[in-house]
Amino acid sequence: MGLRFEVKRFDELITPELYKILRLRAEVFVVEQDCVYQDIDNKDQKALHVIGYKNDNIVAYTRIFEAGNYFEQTSIGRVVVSEEERKYGYGHDLIKESIWAIEKHFGATDIKISAQTYLKKFYETHGFQQIGEEYLEDGIPHIGMVKS
Repeated sequence: MGLRFEVKRFDELITPELYKILRLRAEVFVVEQDCVYQDIDNKDQKALHVIGYKNDNIVAYTRIFEAGNYFEQTSIGRVVVSEEERKYGYGHDLIKESIWAIEKHFGATDIKISAQTYLKKFYETHGFQQIGEEYLEDGIPHIGMVKS
């Protein structure tokens, strides 16, 4: 069974959805990756939220930004798939859906991301290329990547 995706503005999220999104982000980025950082960063209000549902559960998520709201280019961030659902390849579906949403909602094809270094090959399969050197973000190695 595949995922059903929805794209919503922050003010379109209902409280239970927002709770599930924040819980998923905390489960992966804070607990699983053992990284203490400020996830709630006042940028969610500017983003569009790409939400992947399996049945009624939120199992995949990104937030996308119009050019100038995060980076100079449009961008994708907070890319997350729940640990028990990764084996189905939903990360690929999520990135494809996020790229499509950027094209549809922002009319853009230039995208910049800050990727965890170990996911470089994953993002390359979606047309992203590394720019610059590796850097630490919240104690985790990252690289800048762009797709045009």
